Amino acid sequence: TPDKSVLIIFVSFLGVQCNSWSVHVPSDITGEVGKMVILPCTFTHPYKTFDRTLTAIWRIKEPYNGTVVFKCVSQSSSELCKTSVSYKNKYKLLGNPRHKDLSIRIDNLTWSDSERYFCRVELSGDIHDKYESRNGIKLHLIAAPKIINITVSSNGDRTFQARCTAEGEPVPALTGTGPPSSNLSATTSMNHRFTKELRYLTHDGKYTCTAVNSHGRAEGAVYFYKFKASNGSFFLILILVPLGIKVLILLVILGFTIFLRG
Repeated sequence: TPDKSVLIIFVSFLGVQCNSWSVHVPSDITGEVGKMVILPCTFTHPYKTFDRTLTAIWRIKEPYNGTVVFKCVSQSSSELCKTSVSYKNKYKLLGNPRHKDLSIRIDNLTWSDSERYFCRVELSGDIHDKYESRNGIKLHLIAAPKIINITVSSNGDRTFQARCTAEGEPVPALTGTGPPSSNLSATTSMNHRFTKELRYLTHDGKYTCTAVNSHGRAEGAVYFYKFKASNGSFFLILILVPLGIKVLILLVILGFTIFLRG
């Protein structure tokens, strides 16, 4: 008799196969310095059910070999994903990996957080399945202007200059105002910082620096007064007067001590 056809259904120990692997992330996300941002990531895997160990990972810079900034592990579907890595404790899991959601929140954004982020999921069992976003999410940062520093310094040739440094994204435009003068100005830019310099200050008074971009405005000021002296005797007075006051105070304390001792 002819052989009967045999229908064999292979069932994985991990669950019944259904969909293929995929990871869904936006290509770009924008966050604001000093605030928080959410990086969304959802995925599919080829199993209808899964109740073994699941690991969620986020890394930066490059896929597969980049620095891990977040990692959590869930041993079963009834257990929450326990965080084992959270760089500077600023990464928090928002999604539920058991529901195919690896979304995270980054708190207190700084300029160094402007990186490309890659999410990864690992399913372990009799076989080890893993999948990672290849292109990742580029995190762009914006920031309202902030005056970092405003100073007046000597050029070493008895002339003075004012320098104002601000940061922001987009890089802020800087303007300087002060007493009327014919000072030359120079500007330099580096990443998200911008510096404006007023050279050869010739007038005493208040010098103001204003930084503006599409997200806001900031202002700082410094007061400049050149020290004037007619001759060297004035400098001698400046030295001797404080010294004389200290000696006088010392004599008073000494006399009071002797008086108390009778």
